[in-house]
Amino acid sequence: MDLLLAGQSPPILGVGLIGSGSAQAAQVISNDQLSQRVDTNDEWIRTRTGIGRRRVSTPGQSLVDLAAEAGRSALTMAGRSPQDLDLILLATSTPDDLFGSAPRVQAELGATNAVAFDLTAACSGFLFAVVTAAQYLRTGAMRRALVIGADQLSRFVDWDDRRSCVLFGDGAGAVLLETTHQDGLLGFQLQSDGSRGAVLNLPAVDISAPLVDGAEHRAGGYRPIEMNGQEVYKFAVREVPAVLQSLLKRCDVSPDQLDWLLLHQANQRILDAVADRLSLPRTKVLSNLSSYGNTSAATIPLMLDEAVRDGRIRSGDLLASSGFGAGLSWGAALLRWQGPA
Repeated sequence: MDLLLAGQSPPILGVGLIGSGSAQAAQVISNDQLSQRVDTNDEWIRTRTGIGRRRVSTPGQSLVDLAAEAGRSALTMAGRSPQDLDLILLATSTPDDLFGSAPRVQAELGATNAVAFDLTAACSGFLFAVVTAAQYLRTGAMRRALVIGADQLSRFVDWDDRRSCVLFGDGAGAVLLETTHQDGLLGFQLQSDGSRGAVLNLPAVDISAPLVDGAEHRAGGYRPIEMNGQEVYKFAVREVPAVLQSLLKRCDVSPDQLDWLLLHQANQRILDAVADRLSLPRTKVLSNLSSYGNTSAATIPLMLDEAVRDGRIRSGDLLASSGFGAGLSWGAALLRWQGPA
């Protein structure tokens, strides 16, 4: 890693997206299977969400397992070794260890030269992490960064709540970023509004327990995911098209110049509504929601990797991407896929 000396002006470098990878949880749970537990059915779920099945981790499959597998796959595609990495950013809201799981991913990969840390921004996490990693690369302080989005929301779902249990799944996706003169991050715009955060959260339990001499302490732990689905939907269909339109205008790009629209995979109706607002044909909207459900920070890189590997996304393709969710947080990025050299 080349460090800048005091007084030096940092170079402004481009950021190339040169490799992708993904990992899926071991178990496939269909809508029909869920109907054996809660009062629901396949038609009800598909009509309202577009989801047909989701992946759920087994008790022995950790978040680190998923994240490391996705990262390893991205490195292999790019033709890079773990020792080539300067940075590993793990976007997750469900770490195996609240002190951070990225260092364990680093150890699992054998990326001995990389600094590793977690970034938490829920369903916006991967996009926020890509933008964060890009800043290290643009200055020349680092050369290669592995950005991983991974979540196991199945651990925090109330499986007896039919409104929320049908939505979520587990998975991981990764992208390898590298300094280049052909910039793959053409622009971005990130936003947050904590005043609306109560509509989607995973709150800590509010339980007091005795300590000593009448003093009390707050017990650890978390309640299941809490969501006002109607408010989240209204937020997404209003804010996501707006942030994308603002970004495209700033970058002097029209929607018809886009090859693909790559959105956080939360609800098919949201994906369709955003495409309609941008006057984009549905054929340009990437979606694998029906097979995976909402995997939070993993949805965008998981979808990206699938489309790269099946040949839909090719070198030079222009993508508009948006992440949105808890916080509330949302943002957009204009990306050009480069792929391995």
